Parts: sequence; C-alpha cells; structure tokens
Amino acid sequence: MRLITRKMPHDFNLFLFGDVHEGTILFCEDDFDELLQMMSSPYAGLPASRNFGVHHGDAIEAISVDDRRYFTATADTSLPMEQAARHAKRLEPVKDKLLAILQGNHERKLWRFGDLTAYLCHQLGRPDLYGTYSCKLIYNDRRGNLIFKHFATHGSKSVTSTADDPLRRKVNKELILKRHLKHKTGDCLLASKGHIHQLIICEPESELYLTDDGETIRQSRTHSHQAAGYIHPDHRWYVSTGSFLKLYGNGVSGYAEVYEYDPVELGFVIVEVRDKKIMRAYKHTTGGVQMSAGDGYCDGP
Repeated sequence: MRLITRKMPHDFNLFLFGDVHEGTILFCEDDFDELLQMMSSPYAGLPASRNFGVHHGDAIEAISVDDRRYFTATADTSLPMEQAARHAKRLEPVKDKLLAILQGNHERKLWRFGDLTAYLCHQLGRPDLYGTYSCKLIYNDRRGNLIFKHFATHGSKSVTSTADDPLRRKVNKELILKRHLKHKTGDCLLASKGHIHQLIICEPESELYLTDDGETIRQSRTHSHQAAGYIHPDHRWYVSTGSFLKLYGNGVSGYAEVYEYDPVELGFVIVEVRDKKIMRAYKHTTGGVQMSAGDGYCDGP
C-alpha cells in the first residue's frame, strides 16, 4: 500500500485501465494504442493536458515456462524483463499523465526474480508511479485543498453471477464489486480494481427522507461530502477497469480458452471530473472484437 498525493486541476478526465498482458499474442495492441491516443488528445471538451491515467497492474504476461498457464503458441516473448521494457516503451507517450502503476498478480508471482512493476516504473523514468498492489490517491487542487480520495487495487477476488436474467447478473456483479471494495477505506469517493477483466461501474445511490421544522414537512436525499473523513458506502463510486486480453486467437488456444472463461468486453473506464466533482463514469469498449478472458479470472497468485 502506498499513499500518493497528486495536484490536479478542477476539471480533468481520469482513465482507469489495466490487465494489458504485454508479452502474449492475445494482447490487443491496437486497442491499447487507442487508449494511448485518447489520453494524448483533447477529450470531452478538455485539452490533452487534462487527461490522466491509473494503471491497475498485470501490465505484462509474466508467465514462466514451468507455469501451467504457459503455452508456447501464444507467447510473444517469455522473458518478463523484456516484456516490462517493451511496455515501458509503449507507455512513454503518456508517462507524464500517469498517476500510479499497480503491481498485478502476474508480476507478483515472479517475486523471486525481483519486483517487475518497480522495474517497469524505473524503465519508464518514473519510479514515483510505483503504487505496490494497492494505493490511495489523494487528489488535491493547486492550493493543496482536498478534491477527493481514490482507492485503487489490482484485486484478487472474482466477480461472478449465475443468474439467468441479464439485468440481475448486471446488478449482482455491481453489488459484489461494491462489497469487495467498500470496507477497504472510509474516506475514498472512488474505489477501483482490476484483475477480473470486466467493465463494471456501480454508481452512488441516495435515498429519500423526510424532515420537519415543527410546521412543515420537507423532503431531502441522503448525501456525503466528498472530502469528508467518512463517506457512506452508498455514496461512493466503484469501478472494475476491464482488460486488453482476447479470449480467442486465430489458430491458437490460450489458457483462458482452455479454462472455459466466458467472453467479456475489452476496454477501460473514463471518469469525468468537473469543478472538482465526479460527474459521471462510463465504459469505453474498444476495437469491435469484444472477446477477452473473463468471469472471475482466478488464474493463480
């Protein structure tokens, strides 16, 4: 865990992404390049200088040849250090826009060989980006006043639902994601995780209540101050950040296909902050080939 403080403008776009898996031929390179292009261009009425990103880990495949998930046919390169160096080069155009890079379970499994995420950050020339497995991002304005706090983790728990109705599956997954994240901190308006390769957003919910002044009954809705010492779990944003790893490859079979994972949408989440408030969070699906290693993605420590 790291506490990371960043000075931010009043208006900005926050790109939440991860699970890139550089080093396998199932990595959607074109889709990731689309993300980099979006971060480097004016977006949603703001100049490119107002775009920022948080990388949620599994930047590289980092699977050794003696791992049960290793398949020669899908390996672009099996050398983790080369994968990390290649990913650092890929991130070079947006390195000044990144706020943190988290360690993923793929990098963590090779701990005997060193901290590959820290190595990636050093290769990028930004060792300050290293967020360990989880971090709290403290967003302040230029005067040092708190805008809001953000808890980000790679994650390890799966999010699944066996409900038959698609609406119930959607809501079930949102509630599971919320359950995973809501007790991690008490003062974060935004909480996000990677690992599960799914795009899920659970928005704040307020409830109606009535009060009176002795003469008149009035209605109000529950709310929390976004910079408060404690924010009610129902008033926070919860995000799962998606993936860039395809489920199927032409003429090859990766471990996600072999382990019967279901397809999910590839992409990432964009959070729009205007006048220091989160106005909305939404999914950006990429490329049109919506196939990725999906549900749960419990692929080992």
